[in-house]
Amino acid sequence: MKRVRTRFAPSPTGFMHLGGLRTALYAYLYAKSNGGDFILRIEDTDQQRYVEGAIDVIYNSLKESGLYYDEGPDIGGNYGPYVQSERKEIYAEYAKKLIDLGGAYYCFCSKERLESLTDANGNRKYDKHCLHLPKEEVERRIAAGEPYVIRQNIPTEGTSSYEDLIYGTINVDYDELEDNILIKSDGMPTYNFANVIDDHLMGITHVIRGTEYLSSTPKYNLMYDAFGWERPVYIHLPTIMKDATRKLSKRYGDANFDDFVNKGYLKEAIINYVALLGWAPKDNVEKMTLSEMIEKFSLDGISKSPSIFDEVKLRWLNGEYIRALGEEEFYEAALPFLQKSKVNGKYDLKKIAKLLHGRTEVLGEIPEKIDWLAEIEPYDLSLYDNKKNKTDREVAKNLLPEIKKYLAEIDDFSNDNLYQTLSAKAAEAGIKSGALFWIMRIAITGQGVTPGGATEMAALLGKEETLERIDFSMDLLNK
Repeated sequence: MKRVRTRFAPSPTGFMHLGGLRTALYAYLYAKSNGGDFILRIEDTDQQRYVEGAIDVIYNSLKESGLYYDEGPDIGGNYGPYVQSERKEIYAEYAKKLIDLGGAYYCFCSKERLESLTDANGNRKYDKHCLHLPKEEVERRIAAGEPYVIRQNIPTEGTSSYEDLIYGTINVDYDELEDNILIKSDGMPTYNFANVIDDHLMGITHVIRGTEYLSSTPKYNLMYDAFGWERPVYIHLPTIMKDATRKLSKRYGDANFDDFVNKGYLKEAIINYVALLGWAPKDNVEKMTLSEMIEKFSLDGISKSPSIFDEVKLRWLNGEYIRALGEEEFYEAALPFLQKSKVNGKYDLKKIAKLLHGRTEVLGEIPEKIDWLAEIEPYDLSLYDNKKNKTDREVAKNLLPEIKKYLAEIDDFSNDNLYQTLSAKAAEAGIKSGALFWIMRIAITGQGVTPGGATEMAALLGKEETLERIDFSMDLLNK
């Protein structure tokens, strides 16, 4: 039995789209769960779409996701080069072989002639005009320097049939296909040709890609058959949708790996969530490490139906990962976002991180959770109105002077001491501690939601700042 070899073959056209990342992940998981190899190949034959720096983005995104490939452009291997633009001579050689086998032909049609083939509905299909040119004429025109492309020779009748491990038997009538270009006029191959040659020469046993290639796979099979090569096993993956009608796309917002990292999602959570977009393990566990995914991965868990990207679920999963971090790990992960906050340099960021740890789902939201700490400003006094604690503005007016007096007498402003001392004071005075702590928290923060309770916030602010904020709030209530 052949050793399983899968590949991820992205085009360097920008960021790592989540759809591409899922293809890479499933190819990686399938290879590793079967003791095989995962290969990275860069498909850069479309030079017009090439984006400077995009290859490094591919390398970095895969490595940051933990998807370490066994062979690739930057690490080498026995089947290189692994960049298509460096394989031009290989494609030229096999294109000529395919012509000799009757699977392709030279085409000299001008742009004007091709445009004339457009019908009333704007559809255009090549008419095999150059298929039967005499060999002597072809050689003469090439020798004269006339520009040409090489087209695939698709049968005009019959049906192609092949098996896909997800979608079963796929049938496509040949009259639905066109004699697409295999080698462009600049000598560069198109994807339609290069992927077949490379997959065969690199020993790829299982081709894993999106469902958009289901209908074009018959074109590739014709080439495998013409060369007398064994077809790979096909595994086509369901589409990822933004919602019920739109595919996940950069056009609609965050659709790539870097977007989510920059928003404060943990890389482990992103890759975990991407795994769940179309696949479910038999035990229905959702939070998994990469090694656990390898252990659980099987094709029968992949759905045929499109999956909808749900950022609410990603948030939940990210929160699970955040809560599982150690205190120091969370601080290190949160630090870049803490430093973007207005409180940077004013309060102890480690203390703030400790308060936020169990109350954060997405790290990028940290600044907005704590920016108000920088200084207290006039706030909505209706925050004091709380039925559960039986408080309102009048209660706050009466109670705040007492709270200030208690706090002024406390020297140890640690959370535990503040809580114990104020609870005791409330009991002595016959005041419900819930009411005291509610009013105190509103008075020193001006916020309805805070990353900690009243005494936690006071411990963070310190005695002097806490007392100043209570004075501010008493003035606000008395206006």
